[in-house]
Amino acid sequence: MEIKKKYKVGYTDGVYDLFHVGHLNMIQTAKKYCGYLIVGVHGDDVVEGYKKHKPIINEDDRKRIIESIKGVDRAEINRFRDKLKLWELYHFDVVFIGDDWKGTERWNNFEKVLAEFNVDVVYVPYTKGISTTDIREKIMNGDNI
Repeated sequence: MEIKKKYKVGYTDGVYDLFHVGHLNMIQTAKKYCGYLIVGVHGDDVVEGYKKHKPIINEDDRKRIIESIKGVDRAEINRFRDKLKLWELYHFDVVFIGDDWKGTERWNNFEKVLAEFNVDVVYVPYTKGISTTDIREKIMNGDNI
């Protein structure tokens, strides 16, 4: 991953349930490339709407975890996932997202819309071998993590 410029305000978001090293890698990578990093935490209601289950850790606690990470300048609980609406709130000049989203219809559309406001989308390498979904399944099955 090669990023040619340093951004003023960066933005990334996620659920951050069962916080793991993949989450940390995303946040640390994003911070390397921006002076001020805003991290959105998807609210419990938002997560339930698209994942069809509530997070194990509630939104206030997830926000507190994110706020405590070195390099996070601001953490906010989000009530929607529309990146243009989020840009209207936070006025970032770059969005960082995992490269597993690259080429999807959703993110192709966000790229086009955000480009109109001079906002770049930077795809960060996905941390292989770890996901909250896998951790959750192992917990539910009583497996070792």
